[in-house]
Parts: sequence; C-alpha cells; structure tokens
Amino acid sequence: MLLVTGGGRGIGAATARLGAKRGYAVCVNYLRDQVSAEGVVQDIRSDGGSAVAVAGDVASEKDVLHLFDACDRSLGPLSALVNNAGIVVTGSRVEAMSAERLQRMFATNAVGAFLCAREAIKRMSTKHGGKGGAIVTLSSVAARTGGIPMESHYAASKGALDSFTIGLAKEVGTEGVRVNAVRPGFILTAIHEVHGGEATARAVAPTVPLGRVGEPAEVAEAVLWLASDAASYLHGAIIDVSGGR
Repeated sequence: MLLVTGGGRGIGAATARLGAKRGYAVCVNYLRDQVSAEGVVQDIRSDGGSAVAVAGDVASEKDVLHLFDACDRSLGPLSALVNNAGIVVTGSRVEAMSAERLQRMFATNAVGAFLCAREAIKRMSTKHGGKGGAIVTLSSVAARTGGIPMESHYAASKGALDSFTIGLAKEVGTEGVRVNAVRPGFILTAIHEVHGGEATARAVAPTVPLGRVGEPAEVAEAVLWLASDAASYLHGAIIDVSGGR
C-alpha cells in the first residue's frame, strides 16, 4: 500500500494516480478538499485499482494516527510513504514575520513529515516486525537556493526536510527502509497561486535551463522510481527535478 499525504491535488495527485498504475493500493490523504481527493480515488478505481481518501492534517499528531490506522484497515500493510503535504503562505520579509506564520509553516512542512515517517517506520521497519519499504519526501530546490523573495520561511522548512532525509536514512537503512527525497523546481500546481500562479510561471520559465516549468507528472515519475526496486541502492539521496535550475 502506498500512502500519499496531500494526495488530492498537484504532485500528490499525480503520484497517487501513477502509483496505482504501478500496482499499489493507494491511500490519498487530504486536508480540506474532499472533492479533489475523491476524484483521484474515483480515477484510480475506474482504472481497476484500489484507493481510499482519508482526511487529516499532518501537522496534528492525532490526525496522523487516525490517517495511518484508517489506511491500515482499508488497504492493508504499508510499503511506501510519500511525504508530499506542504503549504506555501503569503510571502513576508523576516522582520515582518510573525511567530504564528513560522509555526504554521514548519508544523505542516517539517513536523508533519516527521510524524508521518515515524508511523511509517513503526509499520515497515524490520526492527518492528515489518517487511521493509520506502519513504520519499518532497523537498524543494528552495532548500538550496533560499527560494523566491520573501519566502525564506518556506525555504527553511524544506531545508529541514533535506537534513531529515539524510539523518533518517542513517537510522533505518539496516532495517529494510530506504529513505530519499525529491526537490522539485517550479511545477505548475495550485500551490503557487499565493504568489502569482501562471503569471509567475511564465516569468520563471526563461530562467530554467530547459526553458519551461515542470508538470506534476514529471515529479511523480521520480518519486515512484525512488520508491521502486529499480532504485534499490539509493538511500539518503536528494534528487533535483527542476529542469536544471
């Protein structure tokens, strides 16, 4: 079973759909947009796959526990986790940034990934009686570039995920759990509406060596490859999917 957090839209939805085509039963987690998440589930079922949608805020420990329990009951043993859920909030210079804004950003983008990885390890690690598995976390090229102006808080939250990926890999590598991350560049998803959406994408495109911004499906291919046996010797790796940016 594949669990994709934030799986109702964008990269998460593309990953859920592709995962089903690769043979996974898929648990699609969402926060508020039930319609989109159920749409992904219906697409998977229409193609003969197995999927459920489960609501939950990854920043809430109670919700994370419910999410994993619900997926266990509905789809069986977990074999791969995609830590995709994340937010982008309205930009702010550091001197104008509130503690509340920082806490919200890190709670979802960083703490949420920790909590979900914790529950995944309890289920997949051979130390805990599991059969192994894979964790793939969605970071961002902002982790190494500092992000676009006034989004240092977003970049920092993603930098935390890079460090977490490397540290966690060292902990569980001998327990059958591979841990890697993908750093997308500017991808055409709704998450970017807070800073201009398609207009910003058009402005960014000429700065990308490939001359364009990316599509969610292109990131999903990298995520599913890292989760597969084809990447069996990749561990603690962070792969840029950014068009060379």
